[in-house]
Amino acid sequence: MGNTNQSPNDRAAINRENARRSTGPRTPEGKKRASLNAMRHGLTGQTVVSPKDDLSAYLRFTRRFYDDLKPKGVIEQQLVQTIADNSWRLNRARVYENNLLTIGFDEHSGSIDVEDPEIHGALATAKAYRAQAQSLSAISMHEQRVSRQFDRALQQLGEFQAIRRKEEQRQIEEAARLYKLHNERQQAAPAAANEPTSPYDATEDGFVLANEEIETHIRREERRTAARKAEFVAQAVSPAMLSRAATKDQQRTIRTLPEGSEGALW
Repeated sequence: MGNTNQSPNDRAAINRENARRSTGPRTPEGKKRASLNAMRHGLTGQTVVSPKDDLSAYLRFTRRFYDDLKPKGVIEQQLVQTIADNSWRLNRARVYENNLLTIGFDEHSGSIDVEDPEIHGALATAKAYRAQAQSLSAISMHEQRVSRQFDRALQQLGEFQAIRRKEEQRQIEEAARLYKLHNERQQAAPAAANEPTSPYDATEDGFVLANEEIETHIRREERRTAARKAEFVAQAVSPAMLSRAATKDQQRTIRTLPEGSEGALW
């Protein structure tokens, strides 16, 4: 086995030599991938500069969070952006860690003189860990900090959306009641000659809702009510059914049905 100890000066010299030999992408395709591209951030208005392929991947990655979490309003949008950015950072940090070890493995492979390939790989990886210990530690701390930010933003988004959805439900239920009242009054009142009836205007009651949304909610609630009634009727029994029960077990079974259900069929 060769000498496994290297001074910092030796490692620095190796890194400088590797950097000197690296000429970057040589083919037109490689140069195109490595070229920088810019995007103006939709929320902050700041210009983001990144390699073109990375920027395209980042935009696709971020769009999936917006599509799945469906934020409304600037606060929810900011929280979703924070969640997406932190997820991107976590994934990128793991790539950096892997790349650092790969570079270290390549740098130290020549200093390991053993025939067994598994032993050679294990020792080269160990030397890579030792050489990059400070960088790997920094990446680990970065991951922990970003993970906490991700968890906090995800929790805050859930809380904001729960409050918002509860308020939306309250508003559409109230608007539906006023919509029905408006239509009932117009149907009950005698229509003036040549005077068309006016549709309900939710904005007059302070709601930012279209009539189509209110009507959809009303139809959905009507279907739910009809389904509940159908289930109740299907389970209901009459006193006559109890008297006709052939066995005591059947009678006991019928008596366990909810009180009052026997009248639903009559």
